[in-house]
Amino acid sequence: MATTGVMRPGHIQLRVLDLDESVEFYKNVLGLVETGRDAAGRVYFKAWDERDHNSVILRQADRAGVDLIGFKVKDKATLEQLDKDLQAYGVATERIPAGELLETGERVRFTIPTGHVMELYADKTDVGNGQPYTNPDPWIAASEHGIAPHRFDHCLLYGPNLEENLKLFTEVLGFHLVERVLLEDGKSLLATFISCSHKAHDLAFVAHPEPGKLHHLSFLLDSWEKVLRAADIMSMNRVSIDIGPTRHGITRGSTIYAFDPSGNRFETFCGGYETYPDHAPITWTFDEVGAGIFYHDRKLNERFLTVVT
Repeated sequence: MATTGVMRPGHIQLRVLDLDESVEFYKNVLGLVETGRDAAGRVYFKAWDERDHNSVILRQADRAGVDLIGFKVKDKATLEQLDKDLQAYGVATERIPAGELLETGERVRFTIPTGHVMELYADKTDVGNGQPYTNPDPWIAASEHGIAPHRFDHCLLYGPNLEENLKLFTEVLGFHLVERVLLEDGKSLLATFISCSHKAHDLAFVAHPEPGKLHHLSFLLDSWEKVLRAADIMSMNRVSIDIGPTRHGITRGSTIYAFDPSGNRFETFCGGYETYPDHAPITWTFDEVGAGIFYHDRKLNERFLTVVT
């Protein structure tokens, strides 16, 4: 259940180097459902259990990375109010007309202090999850195709200005700080994990000099067994695995990280805990950040920290 007018991550648009190869990967290895293609050449996907038309959009480009991330808000009135609130806070916004993304209503677009492009929207066509809304079964054939996550869950982004960024999300957009990692001085932010719901995080940010970078997008699985199955499918398909299977101290998720054919990192995970806005944030000190990221090894991995798109 959402606790603010911003309900959840709704979509992410990724840049890929070879669209055909990427479509094959996202459809048959990751196990997403293709839902459409538009005149601009973008390909749209959703996870099998998601109800809205799309959550992952692929666009061919000469470099990998993320174009934008969209969050669904409660209704049109909320969208209008948040647009006003952003402008009053000094953030320039742009209206993107309905239909510019397939089956998606009007969007409010803006750039956050870390250099990432964000969008808010209220409407997206409900195409269902292959089950009726009366007397459904617990799963369908699509839930066994490829890794088959339940949903696009969150993403971790790299960029500068974490303090200003945190203020924007908490003071204007209604997110709350769940966990943070401090630098050696014990004051400055190395990372923030923020939520607009009861999830351990809907977005995370790591301090980085270059703006607008993607560390990973993440997909939710049912269980540790499904995480291990994901690892098997990755190995069977010769997917480049980055880290795992393992467990985070931060957010307590059980996880495996890998790369798509363009080098965009993705995560499939399960677990984590529920949080509420009245919970005090958890703090990790710099000397324990290894355990925070990889609880079992309790040490940092250079590639995991430095490779971004």
